[in-house]
Amino acid sequence: MCDQCDYSNLLKAGRLGVSANRLRVLEVVGNTNAPVSAGDVYKTLESYTSINRVTVYRILDLLVERGLVQRLSGGGRSFVYGLAPNKHHPPHSHFYCKSCGHMECLTPQALNVDTQPMQRTFAGLIENIEVRVDGVCQTCLQTGENSVH
Repeated sequence: MCDQCDYSNLLKAGRLGVSANRLRVLEVVGNTNAPVSAGDVYKTLESYTSINRVTVYRILDLLVERGLVQRLSGGGRSFVYGLAPNKHHPPHSHFYCKSCGHMECLTPQALNVDTQPMQRTFAGLIENIEVRVDGVCQTCLQTGENSVH
């Protein structure tokens, strides 16, 4: 969750107009404490405003294209969305529970990826690294629900 971000300014920095729907989608993604699915963004918005499901998907695609939101593998063929790193939201890895399907953000210090050796051996430009740690969450371990989805 990034409660310090000015979502209007993020849209402007991404060279996007500040429409009500873009702002709402970005706020839902930014104000959740874990990556969120497009369906969950839609359900949240639908509860208090009129918005089309296709509009949510198109806005998420645009926000990803402009580097404001990251599309992350959510297990299987699904995706979840989280704020892209910015000055208030440092890059970090994620934990995915193979039992319940919940994904959560890890602190930036939890898993540090040093890109220097990679840059020395890779001739291209590395713009993003996505790290996902898979396992069974504490809740599933406590309840004995550790079967794979």
